[in-house]
Amino acid sequence: MAVSLKPIEDQVIVITGASSGIGLCTALMAAERGAKLVVAARSEDVLQKLVEQIRENGGEATYVVADVTDRKQVEAVGQAAQRSFGRIDTWVNDAAISIYGRMDQVSEEDSRRLFDINFWGVVNGSLVALPYLKANGGGALINLGSEVSDAVVPLQGMYSASKHAVKGFTDALRVEIQEIDEAPVSITLIQPTAVNTPFPYNARNYMDKEPKLPTPMIDPHDVAETILETATEGGRDVRVGAMSVINTSAYRFTPSLADKFAAKQATRQQEAYPPVDPEGALYKPSHSGRIHGHPGQQHA
Repeated sequence: MAVSLKPIEDQVIVITGASSGIGLCTALMAAERGAKLVVAARSEDVLQKLVEQIRENGGEATYVVADVTDRKQVEAVGQAAQRSFGRIDTWVNDAAISIYGRMDQVSEEDSRRLFDINFWGVVNGSLVALPYLKANGGGALINLGSEVSDAVVPLQGMYSASKHAVKGFTDALRVEIQEIDEAPVSITLIQPTAVNTPFPYNARNYMDKEPKLPTPMIDPHDVAETILETATEGGRDVRVGAMSVINTSAYRFTPSLADKFAAKQATRQQEAYPPVDPEGALYKPSHSGRIHGHPGQQHA
């Protein structure tokens, strides 16, 4: 069934993980283009400032403090959107976290917590969003995967595994909703390469050095632009950044060679100084409020 998606200025958009990085960037960009926003995250102070900023600039927005691992809290996000704006046109599942460390050293408790956020958070958001999208005559469900939904990166093995799981869930859901039910809902997986956000600083860190993302990194505005394009044009799997295309293709066509290149990324994920906050935001809000994160780059 063909899916008819509204222009951004006519949409009500829900974004989880909206307190930093890609989620925060997407919320601000969507508001600038006239969308009505419902933003969710664990950091209430950041969400308050975000909504105030949007309203001061003439936009419409509301926020819900929510941990995506809790289905009832995610349901409250959908209810807030319905109560405030009467519908949902696009739902973006962006909330995610990483763990830096060898897989044989990371605790089972931490690994399960990561999967609760990265995988079950997407499941919760998707299953809560679908009835609203269907009731409104259709819409867009957008899940944030990664280039490591197809590839892998060492020292972030459980993160890679969770993003593989997100892809599998999204692909299966697409078949059920679009092909079997023929519902007018676009279901898209966004697969960025490394993005210049506070991602490493929010991560749980088992290493003896501060974590970082390997270069080259793309700007979060590039990912936000792709998300908003998908919200109006649809899509299936959308890779963002040249390295995402290269790395996912390498694992598809030359997996053994890709493994060898991936191994070289281990040393490129460590700064030269000790960890700043090893606990990260795995169990607590980050209160980041920043779009960018890499040293030497402008923080927004």
